Amino acid sequence: MNMWKKTMTATVACLMTFSLAACGSSDEGKTAGVSGDIKVYTRDSSSGTREAFEKGVDFEGSLTKNAIEVSSNDDMAAKVGADKNGIGYTSLSTDFEKNGVSALQYEGVTASSESVLDGSYKLQRPFMYVTRAAGDYGNDDKEQLVQAFLDFMQNSTEGMAIVKKNGGEVDESKAKPWDELSKKYEAVLGKDNSAITITTCGSTSVEKTVKASLEAFSPMAGNFKFTMNQSGSGDAVPRVLGKEKDGPNKGDIGFASRAFKEDGSEDISKAMESGQYCIDAVVAVVNKENTGVTSLTQAQLKSIFTGETLKWEDIK
Repeated sequence: MNMWKKTMTATVACLMTFSLAACGSSDEGKTAGVSGDIKVYTRDSSSGTREAFEKGVDFEGSLTKNAIEVSSNDDMAAKVGADKNGIGYTSLSTDFEKNGVSALQYEGVTASSESVLDGSYKLQRPFMYVTRAAGDYGNDDKEQLVQAFLDFMQNSTEGMAIVKKNGGEVDESKAKPWDELSKKYEAVLGKDNSAITITTCGSTSVEKTVKASLEAFSPMAGNFKFTMNQSGSGDAVPRVLGKEKDGPNKGDIGFASRAFKEDGSEDISKAMESGQYCIDAVVAVVNKENTGVTSLTQAQLKSIFTGETLKWEDIK
């Protein structure tokens, strides 16, 4: 009888231990992700990505004073990827996996080519370009190469495919073969243009689409060289049309990851060309270890970026 009691006691103890262990596993599953202070990362005030994000989430001018400022789109991805408590925002063209970050849904919608083009993903913005004034390139061949490049990137079947492959969203239904479009530039395209350098400036978010386009176009246009001096959307107009257009940071084509301002501070009326070449999405990102957060609403993002919500476990 005593032996039976001892056996039953041991059995009950084992069952209780197993039950407690199982409960512990369940609790861990419910608290996946990270806890503690939220580390907010932001871009500098000249960034088109920052402007688009703050306007889209409706907290322009109310960013928390504790936000950590980063220098570029790539820097944002790298910094959040190195901080398990971090949150920031990047272009959809960002290599999320390489940087160790996860893209969050916005209002339950995943950012994708389809959701951007059909408008269901709301945090989106245009990629714009603006050039120097006609006759202000130093020589006619460079001016014609700039015209040809922009035509290739935004209107040709081949150019639009490159932009799309590198994260820009485009409507390819109106594209034409480059063989057809290039005829009007035959004189300059057939020359040896290796002594000419085209310089771009402005937004850092456009780097991937613009660099890929320039790399593909140069061999088709006399092997001109190019230099990319991307520092932020706010530098696009000043460096091609404004006070810096003849200085050390001058550019031939300026890019912005937002619409150009119409308040007089970004006058593009004298540009040889200006326009939009694709659409991009702005995506909220967190560290890949933060698996407990996959989607945030406008209200939740606003609460985080204005400093109202300070800890991950307090997100409601």
